[in-house]
Amino acid sequence: QVQLAESGGGLVQPGGSLTLSCAASGSALMFRTMAWYRQAPGKQRELVATMSRGIRTNYTDAVKGRFAISRDIAKNTVYLQMNSLKPDDTAVYFCNAVRFDGSEYWGQGTQVTVSS
Repeated sequence: QVQLAESGGGLVQPGGSLTLSCAASGSALMFRTMAWYRQAPGKQRELVATMSRGIRTNYTDAVKGRFAISRDIAKNTVYLQMNSLKPDDTAVYFCNAVRFDGSEYWGQGTQVTVSS
């Protein structure tokens, strides 16, 4: 089994920065992709950023130029550096990992609140 544990969420003022971390533990930690999703109150969960094992990245338009996803394969950890945060970025952020066999795993989520 695989467990994903997010950390780094919190309250930040508009224009501020946060870095989220997601550490994977368990067995068979070879992931095809790792990603961050978010879900704001009353909205559907949306993809924020993905990174493949070959380090190719993709971002949703709303965060391009402000967020950066990175991955430490040796530590089985994926990060999301979030800069120039806006109130619209307020959401629960979830870590996602997909193995090469298609198995998909989710973390429990970490709350990010952007407010003055």
